[in-house]
Amino acid sequence: MFALVRRADLAEVIGAALAAKAAGAGARVIAAGIGRPVETVRGWLRRFAGRAEEVRVRFTVLLVDTGLDPVPPAQTATPFSDAVAAVFGARSAVASRWPDVGEVSPWWLACAATGGRLLAPHRP
Repeated sequence: MFALVRRADLAEVIGAALAAKAAGAGARVIAAGIGRPVETVRGWLRRFAGRAEEVRVRFTVLLVDTGLDPVPPAQTATPFSDAVAAVFGARSAVASRWPDVGEVSPWWLACAATGGRLLAPHRP
């Protein structure tokens, strides 16, 4: 799976925006860098920020449950960057468990682990 529910852009594009935000970039800089409208990027960032703790927990659990010698990521400066770090950590854990699977993007893993609902609205 390489796309998120209700999103026109590929997970790699959205993931690049999320990673850039976690690294400290602002929405305008990110939008210019990936060639997307600022409003679109702001929407992704707001949705992810609103689910950051849920994402952090889910991917930290995946990391611990999957990794051969799991080391949860250290706490970062913001919940947003903690959540992105957890996604990257889970990807490393999956790669350590199944090295023959090949290179899988952290954002493809995020799509698969969430059923494409990483940025989808919460269900009532």
